[in-house]
Amino acid sequence: MPLLHLALVAIIQGITEFLPVSSSGHLILLPILMDMPDQGQVIDVAAHVGTLFAVIIYFWADVSLAARGVPAMLTGRISEPGARLAFLLLIATIPVIIAGFILKITGLSDSMRSMAVIGWTMLIFGLVLYWADQQSAERKVSGEWNVKDALVMGLWQAVALIPGTSRSGATITGARLLGYTRTDGAKLAMLMSIPTIIASGTLSALDLAGSETSGAFRDALIVAALSALMALAALSLMMRLLRSVSFTPYVIYRVILGTILLVVAYT
Repeated sequence: MPLLHLALVAIIQGITEFLPVSSSGHLILLPILMDMPDQGQVIDVAAHVGTLFAVIIYFWADVSLAARGVPAMLTGRISEPGARLAFLLLIATIPVIIAGFILKITGLSDSMRSMAVIGWTMLIFGLVLYWADQQSAERKVSGEWNVKDALVMGLWQAVALIPGTSRSGATITGARLLGYTRTDGAKLAMLMSIPTIIASGTLSALDLAGSETSGAFRDALIVAALSALMALAALSLMMRLLRSVSFTPYVIYRVILGTILLVVAYT
């Protein structure tokens, strides 16, 4: 695949993964709008793996806490802080794994990769995010995360398997409806992305090992490295801005883009 195409995928993924504007939707739109061949889901997932490294680096304290708590979680001692965080992340990941498996075996994941679907989800879920952000109180912090909240946010994350919905946007919407502050809701949404991307990346790696060439591996590595750099910069900027700015600018962008896509798709 041409280096320019790989760079565009990495830049788009890196910038949009942690913003509530749907990175997968933008990646699907790239070949459509630029008249390029579809880069395929393997490259898309490689870009997501790059952003995985970015979120691990940015939230290293929380990630290392959860990693150290895994042995305690496995022995049932979930009262320990690290074990509790690891357990809640596991609970939050179950819905998306089940939904992702269903979409894969039914083939619906490929059939939903269209401009019309992305246009509608951009528009609808953008407005839902705006409503949730404006009407919800900011009374809860990440330390108050519990099993019920993890499951609710996990269900929102599963809905985001529909292209254009935005994984971060959906989970942040769920967090705001539960009353979490903007920064803590975003933090939980980012932490939830780690096991989800690991699961998706592992599945795609198995597919890649069975059918792709060494050139595909090279392309995947290039995209992963570039997207990691872009994602780390975008994540740092967004988390700083959330201390003083709402999600409204992202909603405006989603509404404008969604409307344009719907006009193009139906004309």
